[in-house]
Amino acid sequence: MSVPFTNEQLYQAVLELGVVAKEDLESATKEAGEGKLGEKLVEEDLVTDENLGKIGADLAGVPLVRLTGVEQPGEEILRIVPEVVARAQRAVVFAADKEAIKLAMNDPKNRELAEFVAKKTGEKVEVYYATPRDLEQALAWYKRDLQETFDQMLDKQVKLAKSEADWEAPVAKMVDLLIEYAYGNRASDIHIEPEREEAAVRFRVDGILRDVLKLPKNMHDQVVTKIKVAAKLRTDERLSAQDGKMRAVVPGEELDIRVSVVPIIHGEKVVMRLLSAKSRQFGLADLGMSETDLEKVKAGFTKPFGMVLSTGPTGSGKTTTIYAILKILNQRNVNIATIEDPVEYDMEGVNQIQANPKTNLTFASGLRAILRQDPNIIFVGEIRDGETADIAVNSAMTGHLVLSTLHTNDAATTLPRLIDMKIEPFLVASTVNVILGQRLVRKICEKCRVSREAKDSRFKIQDSIPMNIARVYEGKGCAVCRQTGYAGRVGIFEVLEVSEKIKELIMNRADAGQIKKQAVNEGMKTMMEDGLDKVREGITTIEEVLRATRE
Repeated sequence: MSVPFTNEQLYQAVLELGVVAKEDLESATKEAGEGKLGEKLVEEDLVTDENLGKIGADLAGVPLVRLTGVEQPGEEILRIVPEVVARAQRAVVFAADKEAIKLAMNDPKNRELAEFVAKKTGEKVEVYYATPRDLEQALAWYKRDLQETFDQMLDKQVKLAKSEADWEAPVAKMVDLLIEYAYGNRASDIHIEPEREEAAVRFRVDGILRDVLKLPKNMHDQVVTKIKVAAKLRTDERLSAQDGKMRAVVPGEELDIRVSVVPIIHGEKVVMRLLSAKSRQFGLADLGMSETDLEKVKAGFTKPFGMVLSTGPTGSGKTTTIYAILKILNQRNVNIATIEDPVEYDMEGVNQIQANPKTNLTFASGLRAILRQDPNIIFVGEIRDGETADIAVNSAMTGHLVLSTLHTNDAATTLPRLIDMKIEPFLVASTVNVILGQRLVRKICEKCRVSREAKDSRFKIQDSIPMNIARVYEGKGCAVCRQTGYAGRVGIFEVLEVSEKIKELIMNRADAGQIKKQAVNEGMKTMMEDGLDKVREGITTIEEVLRATRE
């Protein structure tokens, strides 16, 4: 497969735009293989995939199409380019009208494919540029409905099977297919839940669980066994909870998958967490933080010592935010070490330790070991207890920059929580640089977004403070968002800087309410306010903000 443009062409285009520092651009060019500079720039968070698309389309001299925002074409249109050709050439037909057949390609110079489509259809062909990552998602259009695919596989195997052993290969294929479908649908988790008569398979997409498949009860047990084998778990143990990890290859990536198996009344339930490096390719600026909050966070992590803390419930994006900061800090002149449970993203140049209580490698003991490794920057996956908190705070006091997460409702609550963990108030006041409180909300689908005038423009939501919103936005539901009205997620944040006045409050053991009030007086925007700003901008809905902040 040819490349759309050379590294030299892309280097020159990016340099002229001035969107990437010259030293970063030169470093990425040295490390990237021929034709791979674009992927390297996105991987290193130096440009977004969308901006890469704009640059690529300009170089190719054709329009850009963002396939993630395009409604899936009908079977007849899609099959104009057969799946095997589409995958080999990295191209799909995404629409057709009276004017032309619209063909998205990663290499618009490939005139042979455009001529093939024109000859096959007898119609004019319009060529568009699409990024490799965008096309990878679009190739999932060729997959049929998951239930239909499984039913056909089962029906075929029942006819062919002569013994139980004949099922081993098809079951393995079914597990692979399940993972591939989940990845193609941007699912973060796969739930396999046994019920009385059958088993339900659900995907968590954008934080919401969706039913996707029903399995026969006897097939459920075989699928669970196959997953246990892949995750190196005991297949003869069915009465205890087990945790493991496995790897799976999907188009374009090798996934790490965290596996949890627990016994419930109708059998064993499996939850698989898909840990995708590509889904975590976020720069700090792409997470949804305002410019003001971004500057506060940068001021916190550019100090040579102290603590930067991210707080919120499980699934609020804390670890992703910390990783985005680590990417910025990850330079060859510093030593970065982490202790995590689990290590969710393999970061080159960072020394990552997997916590393992079975071998007494806890957060606390791992953190002690890290301190003997001459670190500059330390990431503690989570501060769960007083011992870990004590070592983390003392590390920050002795010249290290410490990043970590806590489970608290908001930023202000974090400070009294540390004191409750028996950390002296003067230590908390002198070590914590900045605290991020955060949640994830679903984004309105851009394809079907509509607006209307708000019936009541003065929403009294928080502390009876009127929030003026003239127009509200929502998604009507379409094929792109699977009729949900939402596609993707974005963070809502509050960033608390530990000022001199807040240090005084900490020293006086003030409660979270007093600290929050002072932070707001000093200009902190609360998560609710940040969320309502995103409502005004048409990014999300009031319902989503209320759901996220009141959970």
